[in-house]
Amino acid sequence: MSNYHSNLLELIEYIDPSSLSYQDWINVGMGLKHEGFTAADWDRWSQKDSKRYRSGECFTKWMGFHGSNNPVTGGTIYQMAVENGYTPVLKREGHSLDWDDEIKDDLVIIDKTWIEGKDIEEPQNWSPSKELIKYLEILFEANENVGYVTSVWEIEGKSIPQKGHWDRTAGQLIQELSNCNDDIGAVLGDYKPEVGAWIRFNPLDGKGCKNDNVIDFRYALVESDSMELEKQNAIIRELELPVACLVHSGKKSIHAIVKVDAGSYDEYRKRVEYLYNVCKKNGLEIDIQNKNPSRLSRMPGVIRNGKKQFLIDTNIGKKDWNEWFEWIEGVNDDLPDPESLDAFFNDLPDLAPPLINGVLRQGHKMLMAGPSKAGKSYALIELCIAIAEGNKWLGWQCAKGKVMYVNLELDRASCFHRFKDVYNAMEIMPNNLKNIDIWNLRGKSVPMDKLAPKLIRRAQKKDYIAIIIDPIYKVITGDENSADQMAHFCNQFDKVCTDLGSAVIYCHHHSKGYQGGKRSMDRASGSGVFARDPDALIDLTELSLSDELIKHEKEKAAANYLALAIQNLNEDYFEENVGIDDTLSKAQMLSHARKSLSQSKFIELEGRLDGVMRLAAQKTAWRIEGTLREFAGFDPVNVWFDYPIHKIDESGVLKDVMPESEKAPWQKGIESRKPKEKKKEERQNTLEIAFASLEMDGKDITIQDLAKEMGVSERTAWRRIKEHGGFDSEEKGPGKHSILHRKSEDTTCDKN
Repeated sequence: MSNYHSNLLELIEYIDPSSLSYQDWINVGMGLKHEGFTAADWDRWSQKDSKRYRSGECFTKWMGFHGSNNPVTGGTIYQMAVENGYTPVLKREGHSLDWDDEIKDDLVIIDKTWIEGKDIEEPQNWSPSKELIKYLEILFEANENVGYVTSVWEIEGKSIPQKGHWDRTAGQLIQELSNCNDDIGAVLGDYKPEVGAWIRFNPLDGKGCKNDNVIDFRYALVESDSMELEKQNAIIRELELPVACLVHSGKKSIHAIVKVDAGSYDEYRKRVEYLYNVCKKNGLEIDIQNKNPSRLSRMPGVIRNGKKQFLIDTNIGKKDWNEWFEWIEGVNDDLPDPESLDAFFNDLPDLAPPLINGVLRQGHKMLMAGPSKAGKSYALIELCIAIAEGNKWLGWQCAKGKVMYVNLELDRASCFHRFKDVYNAMEIMPNNLKNIDIWNLRGKSVPMDKLAPKLIRRAQKKDYIAIIIDPIYKVITGDENSADQMAHFCNQFDKVCTDLGSAVIYCHHHSKGYQGGKRSMDRASGSGVFARDPDALIDLTELSLSDELIKHEKEKAAANYLALAIQNLNEDYFEENVGIDDTLSKAQMLSHARKSLSQSKFIELEGRLDGVMRLAAQKTAWRIEGTLREFAGFDPVNVWFDYPIHKIDESGVLKDVMPESEKAPWQKGIESRKPKEKKKEERQNTLEIAFASLEMDGKDITIQDLAKEMGVSERTAWRRIKEHGGFDSEEKGPGKHSILHRKSEDTTCDKN
């Protein structure tokens, strides 16, 4: 049990549950449970949030808090309380905190070792009306009503300011003060010199002087009367508070009218709490009774018990709240300090081990970019499997470990099927399926800055060595062409890498249009941040296959198919009579098939060759290039995308093939005008591939299944079947579904 336990229930009273995010609310519950409190304590506090509170919810959530290696403790609640106004009582050997004590906390920028008081000079040639005019001109618009008080009530020997006036605008007051010859009393009413006069620093609606009458929550009052004036002046300036007017009270305090520029009363309260917290942490003990936006402050240009109430300075510090807030947060960042190379030159820290040998280290980032049809998602599934099984991916050896695949695009069932299809096509035994977790988020994805903490929370105890996100366009935060917005987006990947120690691998698409002449790192769509942010960029470009090369691949596929069939059906003949060169020739292998197989088996195999060759013609070719930060570059890798997997071009036939992207648009236009027969062949190839994919599941194939797999209507699917001529259908089942199967004289590819 931690040191926070004794007063934790007091600390949470400083925290308003209605102002918290869901995760912060959960953290309070976890912290209470860790410190030994009950769900009833959490429930009792949560009831303050009347809008979101649901009876019984705290008790349900409480049962799910099982603890972790990195638990939320009372320290989290303590910090939240401090941020919401709680001031810890610090002691040192029996005495309370004074100026010489060192305050160690965030938001502290004052160093006691060098801070010195800053003198305040009382004005000599003093014009009371000019003082007040300057004050009004800085704080108010001409048409805004100003509240002020010059009369007091005498109660038990004390002078208490009355409500005063609020019926005149700043413009009216300035005009009258300009003609009063420094007789402020003639304009505002005579004030009592023993006690001075007051003014409200926020504009009013002209109907009263309460908080409800404030029309713009523009300023807040910072006042301290418990320390030397010179020290107050010094701290206010060192904190660079965005002060509009700095007023001497005529006694023992300075009134700083600070720009808070709040859009609502609720935002005003939060900003004032933050402002007061910063001041207190830096030794300026301020009067917390001054929080109200309708609060009175000392009016410059009047006398108070023989002393002047005057403007010390105007428009000092940062220009506005936002600039000051960014500055104060930046000064107190959690960035590491610079380190001397001399201390580590002969004892260098260990490099992160490789995740993909020669390409990517664990805990680093990699982007895979490419156009549509490149099979990027299949390539990432192949990578998942390679990591889970400790195998190679596109020729690179992968470390073995756990991996999470974040699926943002496929429905859940399709995603699982795709993994099994890739396993089968790669002919890998699924020995380590427990190493792969799939997070299916189709229809549930959120922007990356919201997704990152949710992902981290789920992955924290899983020891993943890689997180794969596919695709990122589903979670992009902001305009992908904006460098600063994309830098913020990519920073979320850094957060995942840092918090989990995992590599983050993500997928993005190429920009539209002609890619010829572009470097691989310049092809990804959107801002150049995409290409320059990751530690490794893997880029896929399509290769333009000639008719000769396609014909060669078709012939080779047919020869391989026949060779495999002969080897399975007549192994002795194959071993004695078939040479290596023969297996590369369709004609030679047909000749061997006639000699080694029965006539019926030969006719059956010969009939299937057209389907085999059509599938071979459907393959696409790709060149993989990369830009690496941690490793030397690699020679381009040429691969075939032979649905559903990528295969390295071992033969080298793709080495000299020109990428499709390097063709000029006019060349692509000519090639797109394909003859009718070629288009028909492509339609039949598409049908063959879709049917073969469904056959892998071993279930009856309906016309609905086939249409969905091809991405066409059922009517179009029927037309394609009729055009192909190699399929039959039959009515089957209670609903009389049309079940498809190959004809006995089928000319399609037999996967077995």
